[in-house]
Amino acid sequence: MSPYRQVAFSFGPPLTPMVKKLVIITSAAFVLTYIPAQIFGVRFLEFFDYLSWFGLRPDLVVHRLFVWQLVTYLFLHGGWFHIIFNMFALWMFGSDLESLWGGKKFLTFYFVAGVGAGILDVTLNTLFRPAGPSVTIGCSGAVYGLLLAYGMLFPERLIYLYMIIPIKAKWFVAIMGAIEFVSSFSDLGSGVSHVAHLGGMLFGYIYLRGWALPYRLQLQYHDWRRAQLRKKFEVYMRDQEKKGKHGRWVN
Repeated sequence: MSPYRQVAFSFGPPLTPMVKKLVIITSAAFVLTYIPAQIFGVRFLEFFDYLSWFGLRPDLVVHRLFVWQLVTYLFLHGGWFHIIFNMFALWMFGSDLESLWGGKKFLTFYFVAGVGAGILDVTLNTLFRPAGPSVTIGCSGAVYGLLLAYGMLFPERLIYLYMIIPIKAKWFVAIMGAIEFVSSFSDLGSGVSHVAHLGGMLFGYIYLRGWALPYRLQLQYHDWRRAQLRKKFEVYMRDQEKKGKHGRWVN
């Protein structure tokens, strides 16, 4: 036997297939929209106003039924720091969740949190800021949903703030949620929507809690069916005993 052992070192989780696809698609959308807009400026927006078509504008969603914006806004970003932070968080938290759930369930959760964040953003902006269009872009709402799920499923894992300060995932999620809640009162309608962040966490929480419901209902149904069959069997056995027949199965 060899006296040496192979030791592997890695920074963060492996890049899982669905997370990889989301990173590639989102990055491609950034390259095709933000970079040309920076190079050509107003001329590019006059040629192709992608924010009005694919960013999240509550007035267009409500009055002109641009409902696809609830999905497409997730793939647009407003700067290098914006997309790098979101893709980093998507990789750090999403990969472990995809490894646990599988690609299909992970993707479903991602869009539930992201679309839910958009719905809350549209609703509150329509109610409290009906005049003046605002545009929300970025997958931060979906990312905050992933963060909440990570804190719920891996509460004791350590997250290193600024790569130095260790903090348990559950407390990190609580702190981030509190910050977003306070910030949402001052930034309603801004391009960086703290309301959308809260919406991602809220819809993510509802979805996680609802996941177990069908399974519980199935268990309750099967328990009820077993109880009904047991009663029928007991009634049958009593009838057989009254008729003088064997009360037990004879092999």
